Amino acid sequence: MYKYTICNQPDEEIFYQQCTALEKNIPKLKLASELSDVDGSLIRIYHMNGAQIKIKNDFYIGGVFVDSELELTQFFK
Repeated sequence: MYKYTICNQPDEEIFYQQCTALEKNIPKLKLASELSDVDGSLIRIYHMNGAQIKIKNDFYIGGVFVDSELELTQFFK
């Protein structure tokens, strides 16, 4: 599992910018679900070729994070 910290505090705008960047730069990426928690946290789960990519705007931990079964830097050259 690959883990990326995008921002060290929750930020909805950065969360959506990261989602857009992934959708734009990773071919065949499919949105599986979008979830929201009672504390305002947001999670988007994507699938590609059987692998899962999860983007979180997490108020509990505090930050915007990407957890991925794929190494993503190859898509952002």
